[in-house]
Amino acid sequence: MQQASLLKARGQAQLTAGLVATVVFLTAIAPLATDMYVPAFPQVAGDLAGTATQVQLTLTTFFVGMALGQLIGGPVSDQRGRRIPLLAALLAMTAASVVCALAPTIGVMTVARLVQGFAGGWAMVIGRAIIVDLATGVRLVRVLNVIAAVGGIAPIVGPLLGGLILQLSQWRVSFWLVAVLGLAMTVAALVAVPESLPPERRHAGGFGNFLAAGRIVLGNREYVGYLVVAGAAMGALFAYVATSAFVLQSMNGLSPIAYSIDFAANATGMTIAALIAARLAGRVSTRKLILSGQIAALTAGIAMLAGALWLGTPLLLALVCFFVLMTAQGLMIPNGGALASAAVPEHPGTGSAVQGFVQWVAAGTIAPIAGLGGEHTAVPMATLIAAGAAVSMIGLLVLAKPTAP
Repeated sequence: MQQASLLKARGQAQLTAGLVATVVFLTAIAPLATDMYVPAFPQVAGDLAGTATQVQLTLTTFFVGMALGQLIGGPVSDQRGRRIPLLAALLAMTAASVVCALAPTIGVMTVARLVQGFAGGWAMVIGRAIIVDLATGVRLVRVLNVIAAVGGIAPIVGPLLGGLILQLSQWRVSFWLVAVLGLAMTVAALVAVPESLPPERRHAGGFGNFLAAGRIVLGNREYVGYLVVAGAAMGALFAYVATSAFVLQSMNGLSPIAYSIDFAANATGMTIAALIAARLAGRVSTRKLILSGQIAALTAGIAMLAGALWLGTPLLLALVCFFVLMTAQGLMIPNGGALASAAVPEHPGTGSAVQGFVQWVAAGTIAPIAGLGGEHTAVPMATLIAAGAAVSMIGLLVLAKPTAP
């Protein structure tokens, strides 16, 4: 309340419910643009005369675009302000989605997906920077957890909606839907998102200044520690996303519908964990919540690896381990990201940009590595999940270790 009064007195933007809801909406870009599309890979390959590898590349280029968009969009918004770059990014994402829906060849689709990811990442990092502009301390942690929790609805709905679209129509409809949502996001931003970075708080532009800001945030050991916390957790998450369908369907005979339901249930666990973390902010140490998630994720990864090596990856073990892993992400990723942002308040855009870049590079790198073993072994995936949880723990306990007692 005191911060809101101070902002009002200075004539600055305030953190309203409508603004938070709009940022939540922005977080749906990535899961809706991927989860609705992945079930349609076979249809896309057939319609565009592409190979399975070429279709998979359209997902990789989207991740690359997301990483680059966040890396560049944050610093640009530190220089130019938040509102205009955000609106431009949303319009570009909408246009790229239309091109995806109309794509005549796999090459056009690949380029359009790169642009879609770039613009989407740009919009997402600005949304996060706006929150960092207007909230600090416990309030920042609480708001970012709420955003992660409510935003977790998209990964729940995405695969189910994608499956429904394929049942009733064809894969291009999913991109038309993303385009419509892009327009809705643009309208929401016009109505609810004010300029949160006044001119006197902006940083001078130029590549040299961007590098200087990057050196500042990466020179902050606490920031780097929490960056590792969230980035390694993201890698473990996408090891699951990339291979869980093979583990549950190819290896254990689960039907596509049953798999979608399980995927949604796991995403629900992650959402509930993030909501609990938001409720506990200010009452329970955020570091303790992160550590709890890391211990749970590491336990799930080790159990999964043991089951893959010696038990043939039984269905019940896989289901339990996947649920525990996904629930743990709700404690690790949003809290790690919030503490990273809090460590570099003087460069919120650059700090958010580096976070987004690291997390999406981790996602794009780990996903194909997790599938190297093929459709009939979970050993690479389980190894990556356990390793990701362990590295995340090192980030918390070693790199981001508090200097004061």
